[in-house]
Amino acid sequence: MVALQRKVKLVTEQKTIPKESPMSDFPMKEWKVNVYMLDQDGNEHPANCFIKAVYNLHPSFENPHQTFTEPPFTCTNEGWGEFEMSIDLYTTEKAKNTLFHDLNFQQPTYDVIQTVVFKNPSQALTNLLRETGPVGNDDEAKAKPRKATDGKKRKLNWDYEKMGEAMTKLGEDELLHLIQMIHDNKREDTYTHNDMEQGEFTIDLYTLGEPLTKMLWDFLGSCNAL
Repeated sequence: MVALQRKVKLVTEQKTIPKESPMSDFPMKEWKVNVYMLDQDGNEHPANCFIKAVYNLHPSFENPHQTFTEPPFTCTNEGWGEFEMSIDLYTTEKAKNTLFHDLNFQQPTYDVIQTVVFKNPSQALTNLLRETGPVGNDDEAKAKPRKATDGKKRKLNWDYEKMGEAMTKLGEDELLHLIQMIHDNKREDTYTHNDMEQGEFTIDLYTLGEPLTKMLWDFLGSCNAL
């Protein structure tokens, strides 16, 4: 399983407008929400890793499900009430990340940063995610060039897709042993996420580092999973 984390920034702007409100104590507002990606330094980038955003608004809206296909996926509406919406961000027609966003009128402008996880991204999506952070061993190799000290060519490229497929073939005991190997030998920057409630263990194979990658490769081979 390959999983890449990124930060999504939701920027909300709102203002009072001179329209009659159905609720006398609540003035009419015009509001809009924009979606951006953040890199490791907190800089904004277009959210072009998504092909569309679907805003699921309060059911009282005439059109509560609004779709936008161009970054920054600006959703603009008018209303008097605050509510929580959900935003479905699609990387393909079927793959999506759902964020929950509190629309409120406390400030003229406010932003919220949330984390999204891209599981097993395609090569095209990986290339887009590269604009906002490292995506695998190619970036690691560029940032930390290695030198062979024994005169032998070191193997730095692994078939991570094959490794991910092999892990799905492991029995329960083998999988538990593999997870323990990862916990015992991972680096500080190795990304893992263990969701006990859902029974899911997620790891970005590209962040393992060469020693642990070789260890897992050998283990998967010994299990006849490769």
